[in-house]
Amino acid sequence: MKSFRTQNMIAIAVLGLILSSCNNGSQKPEKNTKENMNTENNFRGIDHVGITVPDVNAASAFFEKALNAKTLYDVLPEGSQPFAGATTEKELGIPKDSKIIHMRLVQIGKGPTIELFQFADAPQQKTAGLNDYGLQHLAVYVDDIDAASQQFTAAGGELLSPPHGLANVEDGPRNKGVYGRAPWGTLIELLTYPDGLKDKSLHRWTPEK
Repeated sequence: MKSFRTQNMIAIAVLGLILSSCNNGSQKPEKNTKENMNTENNFRGIDHVGITVPDVNAASAFFEKALNAKTLYDVLPEGSQPFAGATTEKELGIPKDSKIIHMRLVQIGKGPTIELFQFADAPQQKTAGLNDYGLQHLAVYVDDIDAASQQFTAAGGELLSPPHGLANVEDGPRNKGVYGRAPWGTLIELLTYPDGLKDKSLHRWTPEK
C-alpha cells in the first residue's frame, strides 16, 4: 500500500512538471515589464512648445538676448502667403477670417524648440497667468541664476521677485528659481537645482549642459 501511494505521488508530480512545461512553452512573454514599456513607448517626448506673440521678430530677438536662444528657421516666412481659410481654421481651431502671418522656430540650449506664431485679423486675449487654465509658463534651466536674471532684465524682461529657494523635495542650498515676464507677457521661469532632489530615489529630466 505504501509503495502504491508513493508511485501515485511521483506520477502526479511528473504530470505537473509536464503540464507546467507545456504551458510555459505556449505562453508569450509578458509585455508589462517596466523595461518593455520603456522600449516600446511610441511617445519620445516634447518636440516643441507653441507661443503666440505680437511680433515674431521682436520675440525671437528677446529670446536671443535674454536666454541665448538660436533662431532655427521660419516655418512661415514674413511676407509669405498667410495660413488662412476654412481648411486652416478647421485644422488649427482658429477663429473665422483670422490669419497666421509669421511662424518661426527658436531653440534654447538643448531643450525642445519653441514655435512662435504671429496672427492678423484675430481676436486675442492677454497672456495667461499662473492661475489660469492651460499652458501658462515655460521653465529654462540655468547654471548661474543671478547672471541669468540680470541678462533677462537687460533684454527687456521683468522679474516678479528676486531668485528664491525651491520647496519640499526640490529644496537645496543652491537650488533656486524665479518667475519673470517677457515683454509681451508670457511667464518664463529661470530654474537651477545643482544639489538635485532630496529624495535620491526620484529622478527628473534635466537638459544636458
